[in-house]
Amino acid sequence: MKNVNQLALLLLLNACSVAAQDVTVSGPDQRLQVAFDCQTDGGLVYSVVYDGKTMLENSPLGLETNMGSFVKGLKLERHEIHSIDTVYEQSRIKASHIHYQANELTCHLTNAEGRQMAVTFRVSNNDVALRYSLPRQHGTGSVRVMSEATGFHFPEQTTTFLCPQSDAMIGWKRTKPSYEEEYKVDAPMSDRSQYGHGYTFPCLFRVGDDGWVLVSETGVDSRYCASHLSDAENGLYRIAFPMPEENNGNGTVEPAFALPGSTPWRTITVGESLKPIVETTVPWDVVEPRYTTKQDYRMGRSTWSWILWQDDSSNFDDQVKYVDLAAALGYEYVLVDSWWDNNMGYQKMEKLVEYARSKGIGIFLWYSSSGYWNDIEQSPINKMDNAIIRKQEMSWMQKLGVKGIKVDFFGGDKQETMRLYEDILSDADDHGLMVIFHGCTLPRGWERMYPNYVGSEAVLASENLIFNQHFCDNEAFNACLHPFIRNTVGCMEFGGTFLNKRLNRGNDGGTTRRTTDVFQLATAVLFQNPIQNFALAPNNLTDAPQLCIDFMKQVSTTWDEVRFIDGYPGKYVVLARRHGDTWYVAGINATQEPLKLKVDLPMLSGKTVSCYKDDKKQQPMCESLKVKADKKVQLDILPQGGVVLVGK
Repeated sequence: MKNVNQLALLLLLNACSVAAQDVTVSGPDQRLQVAFDCQTDGGLVYSVVYDGKTMLENSPLGLETNMGSFVKGLKLERHEIHSIDTVYEQSRIKASHIHYQANELTCHLTNAEGRQMAVTFRVSNNDVALRYSLPRQHGTGSVRVMSEATGFHFPEQTTTFLCPQSDAMIGWKRTKPSYEEEYKVDAPMSDRSQYGHGYTFPCLFRVGDDGWVLVSETGVDSRYCASHLSDAENGLYRIAFPMPEENNGNGTVEPAFALPGSTPWRTITVGESLKPIVETTVPWDVVEPRYTTKQDYRMGRSTWSWILWQDDSSNFDDQVKYVDLAAALGYEYVLVDSWWDNNMGYQKMEKLVEYARSKGIGIFLWYSSSGYWNDIEQSPINKMDNAIIRKQEMSWMQKLGVKGIKVDFFGGDKQETMRLYEDILSDADDHGLMVIFHGCTLPRGWERMYPNYVGSEAVLASENLIFNQHFCDNEAFNACLHPFIRNTVGCMEFGGTFLNKRLNRGNDGGTTRRTTDVFQLATAVLFQNPIQNFALAPNNLTDAPQLCIDFMKQVSTTWDEVRFIDGYPGKYVVLARRHGDTWYVAGINATQEPLKLKVDLPMLSGKTVSCYKDDKKQQPMCESLKVKADKKVQLDILPQGGVVLVGK
C-alpha cells in the first residue's frame, strides 16, 4: 500500500508540473531520481541525482532526422508514468534469476512542424535507461537519424576510466576498430582521447567522493548503428556515431529504421560504491528476445590450441592432442582456430569431429567475417558475409555435428555491420550453432536477445600476452579493470587462465608470465563468459601443480549470482560468484605491495571452505579455512597474485 501511495503522489506532482514543462521520476526505493525538462527554448535536458548528490548535471537530449529536428523548439504535450515488475531467467549472464523493478516515464513531444517524438526513461534502484521513439506520421514510414544531441554532463570533480575509440582501417591487416585499446584510469575529463574519436562503451566515471557512474548502451541490433562517446567539452560527453572510414567506407554512418520505431537504450548505472556497477543487469533488463530457439545449447569449458601453439596447430594431429586434453579435464569443447581448412581440410575435419564425438567432446570452428572491410588472409574466408554461402557452410557443420563457430575480424560499428552480426546469429541458430565473436564490437544485450550468442572479445584479451611482453607486465592491472568495466555489461571471451610460465608451445620461450598460478585460477572466476576457451596446454597435465589442474577440472562457467566484495579499478578486485549452492570468492592484486583485506562473506558464514592462495615463494597451495560466524575473513594477496575460496 505504501508503494501505491508513493506512486499516486508522484503522479500528482508530475501532473502539476506540466505547465513548467518539467517532470521527475524516481526508482522504486526513491534514492535515484531523474529530472526531465523541456526548456523555454524548446530544448530538452535531463539530470540524475542519487541520494541527493548530482551524478549528471543538465544533459542534452534530442535527434536530428531527415523528417525534422527534435533538438529545439519542442513542446511537452503530455507524459505518463507506470511501474514495471518483471522476472526472467538467463543462463549466460552474471545472474540466472532476475527480478527487474522500475518506474517508466514517457514524455510525448512535438516539434515546431507538429511532428512527434517520445523520450522514455526507465529508472530502477541503481539504473537509468533512456531511448527515443518516433511514430509513423504525416505519411512518413521511415526515418534516418543524422545525429543525436544525447549527452552526459558530469560534475567537475569527476575522473574517468576509459578506453579510446580507435582510428578506422588501421592496425594489423586494417582490422580496427576492435575495442582492444588500453585504458587510462583516474584521468581528468580534460584529457583528450588517444585518437581523437572519443571512447568505446562501457565508460566508467568516478564522481569524486559522491559515487560512481557507468554509461553504456543496449538493445542494438540490425535497426541501428552501435555508438560511442565523444571527447568531453567542459564535462559534457555526447553520443557519437561510427566514422565514415569504418568497414572500408562501406555503409552509412547515419542509422535508419522503419516507423514506428525506437533507438537503442542508453544506460546509466549509478551507485555510491562500485557494487551496483559490478552487479547491474540493466543491459538485459530492458531488452527482449529477437527470436526463440528450438535448440538446447550447452554451456561449458573448452581447450584451445591457437593461444599457445598458434596458426600451425590447426592440423589434425595437434587437434587430436587438444581433444584428448579436453577429455582428460572433463571439458565439453575444443575450439579449432584459423587455417583449419588449409592445414587440415574438410575431410580431415569430419574425422576430427567424429573422433571428438567418441570422447564426448564438441567442436567449435573459427571463421573470418570476411568480405571487403580488411585484408585478412587467415581462412576460412568469404564464408560468413554472404547469405547463400553462409547457409551452405552451416548446413555442412550441422550435418557434421559441429557445436558452434567463432567469427573474427569485423571492422566497425555501422548499421550494416550490426545487420551482419544479427544475420550470422539467426542463421547459426537455424543450424543449431552457438556463436562467439572475436575482433568485434561490444555485445549490447545480446545474451538475452539471441539465444545462441555465447560471448564476444571486445577487450585487450589473452592473445596480447603472447604478442608482447608489455601486456604480460600489465596483465594484473588490466585484469583489475574488466570486472568493473567491460565485463559488467556483457560476456567477455578473454581466453585466459595460463599455467605455462613461458607463453609458447614448449613452455620454454616467448613472453614471460608475471602473475602467479593462483592469480590465473582467480581470473577463471572473475572473467564471466558461458563458454570459456581456457589457455591450458597438454603439457600442463604433467608440469602444472596438480591442485591447479584439479581446480580447473571443476570450475564453472555459468553463474546464478554475483556479489561485489571489494576493489578499485586497476588496483585490486574481490568478487563472489555462485553456481548452484557453491560459492567461489576470487581476488587478485595489481598493486606493488601485499594486500591485506578483511572482507565480509555472509554467504559462507560458519562454513569450512577450500582456500587457494600463494605461499611466500609465489607457489600455489590449498588449505581448509573456517569462516567465522561474524562473517569476517582475512585475505592476504601477493602483488600479481590471487586467492580463491570455494565452499557451499
